[in-house]
Amino acid sequence: MLDAILFALTIVLPNLILMGLGFFMRKQGQVSKAFIDQASKLVFNYALPCLLFFSVVQSSVDFSAQLPLIVAGFVVTLILFFGAEGYAKLFIERAEDKGVFVQGVFRSNMAIIGLATVANAYGKEGLSVGAVYMGVITLVFNVLAVITLSRTSLESESSSASKASHYIMMLVKKIISNPLIISLLAAFAYKALDVSLSLPPLPQVVTYTGELLAALSLPLALICAGATIDIRSMLTLSGLSMQASIGRILIAPIVAVAVGLGFGLTGVHMGVLFLMVASPTAAASYVMAKAMGGNEVLAANILAFTTVFALFGMAIGAAILRGLGWM
Repeated sequence: MLDAILFALTIVLPNLILMGLGFFMRKQGQVSKAFIDQASKLVFNYALPCLLFFSVVQSSVDFSAQLPLIVAGFVVTLILFFGAEGYAKLFIERAEDKGVFVQGVFRSNMAIIGLATVANAYGKEGLSVGAVYMGVITLVFNVLAVITLSRTSLESESSSASKASHYIMMLVKKIISNPLIISLLAAFAYKALDVSLSLPPLPQVVTYTGELLAALSLPLALICAGATIDIRSMLTLSGLSMQASIGRILIAPIVAVAVGLGFGLTGVHMGVLFLMVASPTAAASYVMAKAMGGNEVLAANILAFTTVFALFGMAIGAAILRGLGWM
């Protein structure tokens, strides 16, 4: 148990330090709102797409062997998404808050904390399985994030439109033009062609450049998120950030275990599902919320709070599941 907590701390502390750096720089006047806006666009349009593309392309796991795990992850994501949507419709008034809240509940940080924790638990096997899971579910994450953020940001416009087709066209346009979705579709297409045609490896200069740009994405996203943190709002128990954090830290892992048991998952697959879902809110959620006109302060607060506290849930949950022989 102690080892699990110490490992979780080694994964989370770099994120907290980067966010703290962003918070400190903003307080000292060393970064401006204009810089945060420009850096967020750089991450959203270039760095994050590279990270997702090369994560999928460099994975060597057979997709078909992971089908039960991927379907279970898809079901968990939909349950959390529609549950959060229902809650937002009933209890959240501001349009710019709704999509950010929903995204904070269903979207987890698989790329950093999830994959690293899975690798620690299961080694290379877990890392390969987790990479494929991350690639597929990240695509689902981004589609659902575009849907919820688009609907809330266009709420006033769509309500005055004479036809529902106007809204549908706007939604489709946002989905097909989203850089993260485009990069994932390109990665899966490349993998499919590589299996059937044995494509030559990508040129080294392309791979190296892409990896450098990918390495920029999450640190810069965390710095930007830290620069917009509102400590008072983050620690307000009645605030939306706390409500979304409860959904991510407590409800999401419980749903994952229940669905995993329903699908008969055990061992590595149950472990991957639990650790991926129990991870804190994804850093990319802040970038996407800001890029699509959502409440970036709320997104940053959810990211900060869950990054601090989700690791305890991961450690406790993993110890319980391992003790029961389920992972």
